[in-house]
Amino acid sequence: MQLGFVSAILPDLTLREVFAAAKQYGYDCVELMCWPKGKAERRYAGVTHVEVEDFTVGDAAQVNALAAEFGVAISGLGYYPNPLCPDEEEAKRYVEHIRKVILASELLGVRQMNTFIGRDWTRSVDDNWPRFLDTWKPLIAFAEDHGVKVGIENCPMIFTSDEWPGGKNLATTPTIWGRMFGDIPSESFGLNYDPSHMVWQHMDYLAPLRDFTDKLFHLHAKDVRVDRHRLDQVGIMAHPLEYHSPKLPGLGDIDWGSFFSVLSDERYNGPVCVEVEDRAYEDSLAARKASLAQSDTYLRQFVARRD
Repeated sequence: MQLGFVSAILPDLTLREVFAAAKQYGYDCVELMCWPKGKAERRYAGVTHVEVEDFTVGDAAQVNALAAEFGVAISGLGYYPNPLCPDEEEAKRYVEHIRKVILASELLGVRQMNTFIGRDWTRSVDDNWPRFLDTWKPLIAFAEDHGVKVGIENCPMIFTSDEWPGGKNLATTPTIWGRMFGDIPSESFGLNYDPSHMVWQHMDYLAPLRDFTDKLFHLHAKDVRVDRHRLDQVGIMAHPLEYHSPKLPGLGDIDWGSFFSVLSDERYNGPVCVEVEDRAYEDSLAARKASLAQSDTYLRQFVARRD
């Protein structure tokens, strides 16, 4: 396995500085964010460390040269919009940018991009399904043609009032993943699995490691703490952030020893990237860098440092 982090936590750093931070804190790889330039309202969205607009072979060579200079690999390219949003013109822009990220992944030789399925949050899963198929069958075929794997993160995206009641990402449960992969059978279509989202949904976060082994393309290491007292007061129908908090690995409810034990049993040999959304570490760049140092120190109990 390779231990990395998601570059969204360092939006104020250049690509060179991101690689330098990865080397400084002992990481093997980085998932690089590829949002279009411009303002983004959502936390951690809108971060651009690789600009994929008109991305060329020369651009890829420059990015790969930086990675080689610091001895840090690129685990994948990340872009997490809502390509099934109700506004079809907006959705079309997201789909086109996903295609550009796929092409950049090919040029870089990374051959991994990570994203969301998306969802019209006002409609049921079944009502979203025809649009899912219309959007994602050609996208996955495009990824196949370019030798790129697409990892779908399992975040429900149901944290704020504008995402209520259905959330902005379909790919939230094993039942839905099975249906997705059944309807679009492809070796290029899999998961960017984050166990923390299973915890606050009160689901087994270890079972998917066994049940979807062949679909584990990329992993996020984020912990979560469920406030049981608060949950007793507001119930599971409340906005989830009312009763849970994202935390650094080791500061929440996940048993990381068990997590990595199952991964090793299943012979997972890919990237595991720390995703920092812990508000206790957001006040400054120094605090966010400290979160990376702390996460590396903790997770190195389970992931050996590469020579």
